[in-house]
Amino acid sequence: MAAFSSGSDRVSDSGKHGSRESALSIIAPGARITGELVTDGVVKIEGIVAGTIRAQREVLVAKGGRVEGDIHTRDVVVGGEVDGSIFADERVEVQQGSTVKGDIATKKLVIQEGGEVNGQVRMGDPKAIAPTATSKAS
Repeated sequence: MAAFSSGSDRVSDSGKHGSRESALSIIAPGARITGELVTDGVVKIEGIVAGTIRAQREVLVAKGGRVEGDIHTRDVVVGGEVDGSIFADERVEVQQGSTVKGDIATKKLVIQEGGEVNGQVRMGDPKAIAPTATSKAS
């Protein structure tokens, strides 16, 4: 299985303490990534990712975008389709007309009217209930 790692595409993100750099990776419409996708920032899916996504900050699944695998990150916004489980440290938003076919583990969950979740939802610490949590415990 192939792995795709990003961290070189930088965009300026101004905050209280001046400018800071964060990675932004975009999977364009018509593109298909097969394998594990790993980034230290934000990934926006407009095409298809078949495999696990691990993003340090955020995963955005745009309208028309599709993820066929699990997502591990801090925040997730689903505007397209996710066929897999979502493990978000902070927040998951399922927008109108979007679909999640899998379990969700997060602290905060927003499901807009017309958004669909077909799976179990677990609120609390996602790291405590993620399948890899037991193997990383010290």
